Amino acid sequence: MTLTLTFWGTRGSVPAPGASTAYYGGNTPCVEVRTSTNALLILDAGTGIRHLGRQLLESARDKPIVAEILLSHTHWDHIQGLPFFAPLFQEGHEFTIRGAPEALSGIEHALRAQMAQAVFPVSFDAYRAKVHFRALGEVEHGEGYALTTHPLRHPGGATGYRITGGNPGAPALVYISDNELGHAEGYASAPEWRDALASFARGASLLVHDAMYSAEEYERHRGWGHSRYEDVVDLALDAGVQRLVLFHHHPERSDSALSEWVAACQQRVREKGGRLDVRAATEGTTLTV
Repeated sequence: MTLTLTFWGTRGSVPAPGASTAYYGGNTPCVEVRTSTNALLILDAGTGIRHLGRQLLESARDKPIVAEILLSHTHWDHIQGLPFFAPLFQEGHEFTIRGAPEALSGIEHALRAQMAQAVFPVSFDAYRAKVHFRALGEVEHGEGYALTTHPLRHPGGATGYRITGGNPGAPALVYISDNELGHAEGYASAPEWRDALASFARGASLLVHDAMYSAEEYERHRGWGHSRYEDVVDLALDAGVQRLVLFHHHPERSDSALSEWVAACQQRVREKGGRLDVRAATEGTTLTV
């Protein structure tokens, strides 16, 4: 059983449209995952979800759209597209917004607050689709998939997801959008946190991981919750991942600079004697797991 994922938003922190970001994309995080039974999971709801919503309505042909929206956390760039997700404003569709148990009440509060009258003209209660909030367990089974979660190192907390087609030993997608692999202080991580994270990603067919900073940039942003690309490559190699997709691109990073980063990552893999396919997440690209 296979999974397919499509990137609708790849940028971090703030949308970054323009000629210099047109190739890899300027929308904030949103990834569509389809199971072999065509069940729909939506990972994060940045501005990329607006385009996904339009595509879903075009392909639905008046049939109900049913999906689970898995939010890694509620920082702006991961929820700001939801008020522009057109299927929410139409009756007949149904969405379940999921998050870690300790974060669920905060998720609902944040989604309602970003549509408060002081900052947005339309309230959360204007949605016409059915909207549910439900906490994620450590292990979840759905239509054509199995999912496990892992806490990440990010201010305020965040959650990573490991998704398979449901069968034991099936290829896995691991999604780690916002995570700090450096040694910044301020996190309540156990001493073996990195080993635990590598175990979570172990043997994944595809790892999507935050790679926002260069080494120089990271020294000015320790504790901000994002990773150097060198550390991401090292984690992927240690975890025996087959493919690595760099994600949560810095809003100031141009397409040409990102392409140089991919080449640098590939060179690091060669220097370490590893085997790993590395690419940067690109809006509109579909990959199979």
